[in-house]
Amino acid sequence: MTQREGSLAPQADSSVSLLPHLEAKIRQTHSLAHLLTKYAEQLLQEYVQLQGDPFGLPGFSPPRLPVAGLSAPAPSHAGLPVHERLRLDAAALAALPPLLDVVRRRQAELNPRAPRLLRRLEDAARQARALGAAVEAVLAALGAVNRGPRAEPPAAAAAAAASAASAASGVFPAKVLGLRVCGLYREWLSRTEGDLGQLLPGGPA
Repeated sequence: MTQREGSLAPQADSSVSLLPHLEAKIRQTHSLAHLLTKYAEQLLQEYVQLQGDPFGLPGFSPPRLPVAGLSAPAPSHAGLPVHERLRLDAAALAALPPLLDVVRRRQAELNPRAPRLLRRLEDAARQARALGAAVEAVLAALGAVNRGPRAEPPAAAAAAAASAASAASGVFPAKVLGLRVCGLYREWLSRTEGDLGQLLPGGPA
């Protein structure tokens, strides 16, 4: 590794001097995360609207059911080095598509006359895969791939557990689980957008 290549190692977050092609890759991935965060908000709103009462009622606070294989970003996430945060983002994005597929299949049973919601869930799974691959590409360009543990279990096993739990539960718990997955999708996209922004020149410290 040359001295210039070594400068790309993620040691100083946004103070890293980026080569033009690397900065362009990060900007493109950040823009994708920003766009998908908006789509995730629309997905969450439409999901809530189609679940009926008490979803969407003022003051309704659904239980925060655990989701197999995925949790919300920890409070300590923001204090980690940016490359470690991006590895956690990539792991979450890898776990989300099969979970979104579980929600889509359950909604196809509960809301068969909601094709737009089903299409949004299908699109969300595909978009999470695309963003996850883009984040992995950024990590590879930074020389920060496959370092440190992955906090989440394999996505396929997590999705199988979530699918079994959804199938065994009643209608209300299944709807709450879907709400939780859609909420986690939005949270991790927003967090990924913020973490990528810290790599850009002029990003927050």
